[in-house]
Parts: sequence; structure tokens; C-alpha cells
Amino acid sequence: VATRLGLRKSDEFAPLWVVDFPLLEWDEESGRYHAMHHPFTSPKPEDMALIETEPGKVRANAYDMVLNGNEIGGGSIRIHDRELQSRMFDLLGFSKDEAQAQFGFLMSAFEFGAPPHGGLAFGLDRLVSILGGQETIRDFIAFPKNNSGRDVMIDAPSTIDDAQLQELHIKLR
Repeated sequence: VATRLGLRKSDEFAPLWVVDFPLLEWDEESGRYHAMHHPFTSPKPEDMALIETEPGKVRANAYDMVLNGNEIGGGSIRIHDRELQSRMFDLLGFSKDEAQAQFGFLMSAFEFGAPPHGGLAFGLDRLVSILGGQETIRDFIAFPKNNSGRDVMIDAPSTIDDAQLQELHIKLR
């Protein structure tokens, strides 16, 4: 839209941080909350009290970096507290047994004192395409695929034989 309206200046770089994402989104169909980013994103510290009273108003401690209207990176601060992670699983509709079966290893690890941690994942190919003045990242991807999703360099994906499917307990319909 910005390009169509002539608002974008190709000779300028305009970076910005996008913050204050909602932590959770209510889904009417399933009648429960869903994590907007992932179930391990920490709430903003100043919104912690809202977890119990108004979970839909809690903001995620997450961030995206945008350059000239294109997302070039995103990340979050992760939950590092067993009690808070357990509460998050409750809000997302996990039973205690489901949470233990899927994430018991993580909950056990919290017993040993996980430090606050987070990160940022950059899309280097996107950043280089913007800096190079290109609209598409195709020429900047280390392992490019064509429009049909094939890697023409190694002719992938290849056909999977029946023995591999059986070994992995996968059935094709």
C-alpha cells in the first residue's frame, strides 16, 4: 500500500520496533485462549497481575523489528518460572496431564533455576534484499526453492519409499 501511494522512499531506511503485542487471543470457536506468539512468551512485567483477572489484556514481552515495512526479525523474552509457565498452560486449555506429557522436561528444568532469557531471530535474506533494493528475497536465500517449493540444485523434495514411511509410521492418503 505504501509503495502504491508513493509513501515509500527507496533511498531511505526507516527501521522501527513493534512491541505491545497481545499475549493471548480468545477463540470463540474453541472457547479458549491461544498464544499469539508461542506458549513460552513471557508477559510484560507490568501486566503480570492481569494474568489472573483479565488475561486477554496481557501484553507479550515480544518484539518485531521492521525495516521499510518489512519484518526483518522477531523475538521474545521467555517464561523462566515454573508457576507462570503452568498458569500459561492452564490458560491455553492444557490439562495437567497434557502439560506434563508434552512439556514435563521443561517444567522439571525450571526446578534448577532457569535464568531470564530471550532472543531475536533475524531474517538475514530479507534484510539483504532490502539493502540491495530488491522486492523479493529469492536471489538472497542460501538454499532457494522455486515457486513450486522444489530445490532445483538437489532436486528436493524427493519421493519417499514405502519402507521409510513404514519406519516413521506415516500413512499417506
